[in-house]
Amino acid sequence: MVEWTEQERSIITSIFSNLDYEDVGPKALSRCLIVYPWTQRYFASFGNLYNADAIKTNPNIQAHGTRVLHGLDRAVKNMDNIKSTYAELSVLHSEKLHVDPDNFKLLADCLTIVIAAKMGSGFTPEMQATFQKFLAVVVSALGRQYH
Repeated sequence: MVEWTEQERSIITSIFSNLDYEDVGPKALSRCLIVYPWTQRYFASFGNLYNADAIKTNPNIQAHGTRVLHGLDRAVKNMDNIKSTYAELSVLHSEKLHVDPDNFKLLADCLTIVIAAKMGSGFTPEMQATFQKFLAVVVSALGRQYH
């Protein structure tokens, strides 16, 4: 079980309370699909993904990026029980969608980059360390079904 300090809880809550989900979510997912093009295979039904501009303007990618980011709200609200919070999503991604669990880490890294760019110097090393810890717990929970 992961232990969270009150400061870490406060940092995570603060980061998410200031996010523009409709901006950050699509940018993070788009970045992941552009930087790591092999991840696109899971989005074949999303339409045109032929180049970076097509990915960035694809309404299905934008909607899914927003949905993914809102999905992280579940972890923020259940920081003491993230593994069980994502049990069903882990099964879905593993057994039905057959998503490579390494892709969760890639998306987490892209999300960190987008948030760091948005927050600028406000994204201190302490904030980054806490955010990375949070995302590592989420990634582990989503990959749990694979083990």
